[in-house]
Amino acid sequence: MLRHQTGSDAETREETGEETRAGTIAGSSAAAGPRVLLRARGLHHAFGATQVLRGVDLSVAAGEVLGLVGPNGSGKTTALRILHRALVPDVGQVLLDGRALSTYSGRERARRIAVMAQDISGEVPLTVADVVLLGRIPHSSTFGSTSDADLQIASRALEDSGALHLAQREFGQLSGGEKQRVLIARALAQQPSLLLMDEPTNHLDIGSQHHVLQIVRSKGLATIVVLHDLNLAARYCDRVLVLADGLVQAEGPPREALPASLVSATYGVAAERATADDGTPQFLFRGRGPSPEGTA
Repeated sequence: MLRHQTGSDAETREETGEETRAGTIAGSSAAAGPRVLLRARGLHHAFGATQVLRGVDLSVAAGEVLGLVGPNGSGKTTALRILHRALVPDVGQVLLDGRALSTYSGRERARRIAVMAQDISGEVPLTVADVVLLGRIPHSSTFGSTSDADLQIASRALEDSGALHLAQREFGQLSGGEKQRVLIARALAQQPSLLLMDEPTNHLDIGSQHHVLQIVRSKGLATIVVLHDLNLAARYCDRVLVLADGLVQAEGPPREALPASLVSATYGVAAERATADDGTPQFLFRGRGPSPEGTA
């Protein structure tokens, strides 16, 4: 069990500002299926003279895992930052449950959207329990202390992520895989509708990469995840959106959106695609140049 904590919680900083094409999307679909939780249309963004996004549309439904894939510099992280308003697009519209994201307060967004970006600094002397309880701040009163309900929610989140035994360890002393489990627990403790993850498998061994994504899939939570590894994306994502040069190159289930020809052209490699026994596409890669004769 987690220890009871007291102290004031800082008010989540509210952001203001208008998106250049705010409003609602006219005409909701009457077709059966999971409801669209978040939708973005016509996202454009530049850093100086460099156009990073050039008209990107995307959406994610309740319970769906959407993978953002593409080479470095393709706009994946920029798009993800726009989806939780850490960055305001130059042009474009983001809707959460049919409502412009710009009309939510910072606290409202934090209650609906959990973000796993980069690791928090290991130099901060926080226990694992402390880190996970940070996920409860959006739900706390301005000067409230940690409640019994908060402790129970945090404990359940740690248990669900397989990290309850780490509760009293110092976060900075954990392995990479353990840290990612704790950060997933923090996100779950936030009780969001949507989880955004930026390269959560970076610097993890193969086993930890799969364990982290298995945890995410098991929660049934709408998730948008930036991934570099196409084999992981093919196995754990319901749909993938392929970005290159700030444009959407393909979108759909991995077996449809990731043909070997597109992967080869997008990443500048020779890609061979096989199919695992369960029907999941899997890729082998090699450099473009021909190997010298007589070498392995």
